[in-house]
Amino acid sequence: MKKIVFYALIGLSLFTTSCNSLLVEDVRSQITDNYLNTPEGFETAVNASYSHIRTFYGQEEGGALSVFGTDEFTNGYGGTFMNLNFYDSGLNPRAPVLNTLWDNMYIGINNCNAVIGRADKVPGLDEKLKTTRIAEVRFLRAYYYFLLVQTFGPVHISLKESEGVVVTATRSPIKDVYKVITDDLDFAVANLPATAAIYGRVYKSAAEFLLSKVYLTRAGTEAAGTDDHAKAADLAKKVIANTNLSLLPSYAKIFEQGAGEKNSEVVWAIQYSTDLLTTGLGNSAHLYYLAEYDRLPGMQRDIANGRPWVRFKPTMFTVMNLFDRKNDSRYEASFKFVFYSNKPGTYTIGQKQVTFAQGDTAIWVADRELTAAELAKKNYSVYPPSAYNDRIYPTLTKFLDPTRVSVQEMRGSRDFLVFRLAEAYLIAAEGLMMSGKKSEALTYINAVRTRAAKKGSEAAMKVTEDQLTIDFVLDERARELLGEYVRWFDLVRTGKLLERVKKYNPDGANQIRDFHVLRPIPQTQIDRTEGGIQAFPQNKGY
Repeated sequence: MKKIVFYALIGLSLFTTSCNSLLVEDVRSQITDNYLNTPEGFETAVNASYSHIRTFYGQEEGGALSVFGTDEFTNGYGGTFMNLNFYDSGLNPRAPVLNTLWDNMYIGINNCNAVIGRADKVPGLDEKLKTTRIAEVRFLRAYYYFLLVQTFGPVHISLKESEGVVVTATRSPIKDVYKVITDDLDFAVANLPATAAIYGRVYKSAAEFLLSKVYLTRAGTEAAGTDDHAKAADLAKKVIANTNLSLLPSYAKIFEQGAGEKNSEVVWAIQYSTDLLTTGLGNSAHLYYLAEYDRLPGMQRDIANGRPWVRFKPTMFTVMNLFDRKNDSRYEASFKFVFYSNKPGTYTIGQKQVTFAQGDTAIWVADRELTAAELAKKNYSVYPPSAYNDRIYPTLTKFLDPTRVSVQEMRGSRDFLVFRLAEAYLIAAEGLMMSGKKSEALTYINAVRTRAAKKGSEAAMKVTEDQLTIDFVLDERARELLGEYVRWFDLVRTGKLLERVKKYNPDGANQIRDFHVLRPIPQTQIDRTEGGIQAFPQNKGY
């Protein structure tokens, strides 16, 4: 019988440190058991522990699991993961996207377990360095379990390195999984350095950030502690107090192409490389939010505008109702509405013959309805909101990557900003609000809103206590963190998934049910486990 629950893998895709003080990837074919027990091998295994987070952030699978099926985004034309948006029968235990997440997280956990279990056996390893490295991998192990418990609920806990074939597994209660997560993160907070010696390594504020998010999430589960919201707020405030971190004066600067990856607002980011031999899958998030501009008159695919895979389409709620367009800069900073001709020539658009020169307006994905008279004056393709479809819609720009080496290249090199300081402000605001401290919460949410204000609109962007509700916080998180792989988790933890999908996502509204707040356990895991579904039961509804 082929029943393998967890893989003993110490990184076929490994990392090493480079001369320019960045954590970058170095692909090696195999790491021997003896090598892992050397100082160099130990360091390599620690760095390899980071690699597994890359299988989620910046990949289509991670985006589909966190972006689809929410109030923010619905499906575009392309892709194989639409079932996550439709909540139909295709969202089932045999869906490959679920198996990918499950296996990659447990491979990562086993990698971390190996580092922790072998640390004391490595001769000549500096004690302070050893403690720091263990703190790093305990942070990572906590993160892998956090993604698992949010997605699947009760999961198997393994805290020791698995060697060979393992056929037994059980689903531990959520409270036990969260105990592992918080214990690991408490250790990380206590033992990580105040700053990262190498950019990309986790450090104290990154651990405090993740722990704050863990408490905020646990507060909405059966494992909730009485002071989880207060703990979340306190930890988020500690991150904000870090003098090396600060909100940028302009929201648009955060994702500024070519300079946006490394700035004072980035608490922790996942690195990618321009070296295609070492970057693995790369950061491919640039592919998924684009409209299919390259099939319209006057346009062809190029590096600057991106390669459109047409996966994630913003809902009408997102583009028409979410933002205060008069006062909030984030609407214009988040979306691209106009494409300029890069394929000059004469074309037929409707009943008109139109000639484009290089740089002429070729497409306007309008943010409002136009009268017939207005439309008649436009000598280019115009798509008002009533004409949006699964190929043409406003394009989210924050992940665009003009550094790709060719028009067709899918592997991007931009960092994925996993933890941003603005989110720490929003966590603090939510935690304080839920703890009955609305007045203090306003300080943090208004800091984010004031930064996002258009010039002269700072006062108009501030909110009052009576406006501060969980729905307002969720809207604010959407405005600030749009498309950043957090939304499905936000809606689940606040108990708003069904309500918001039914209200704002017509493609998922009719099919979504109560049990969809968890994903199905992959059938491959059940089949691998001795005793099958009796030993490793499926989530309700699947």
